[in-house]
Amino acid sequence: MAYDAPSAEGADERSSDGGTSMSDNATFLEGLYGSFAQGDVPKVLAAMDPEIEWNEAEHVTFWTGKPFVGPDAVVQGVFARIGETFGDTFRIEISRLLDCGSTVVMEGRYKGVVQATGKHLDVQVTHHWDLADGKVVKFQQYTDTWQWSGATGETPVG
Repeated sequence: MAYDAPSAEGADERSSDGGTSMSDNATFLEGLYGSFAQGDVPKVLAAMDPEIEWNEAEHVTFWTGKPFVGPDAVVQGVFARIGETFGDTFRIEISRLLDCGSTVVMEGRYKGVVQATGKHLDVQVTHHWDLADGKVVKFQQYTDTWQWSGATGETPVG
């Protein structure tokens, strides 16, 4: 797993006030993306509220029709499946982190090679992160489920 930091030319868009400095929450999330890319899953899980509500995009490959609740459910339902699906080729390229106070929005791309099909995934993604008391309490993913289905060969649930 890898993470590509926002480019310097996108720095102006990293803050909701148009400045170049990020809020504590946006900086916190940027660090979590880095930890995820380095495979430091324990650090990512430690940042989650015990009752985190994790929502995959409707009809995406890992969607079950309901949210994953709690860090263990996120590991089993999402993180482990990313490794199974992509091996070590999966990465998130961040274009922008938008500071919205207790909510941070990430715009970027998922990239990777699906191990079972050999097909490349290169798809837009947006993540909405809600934070409270220094923990992630809710996550919502938005992505192109048609491209996921084409790359994985899996028909989404639903």
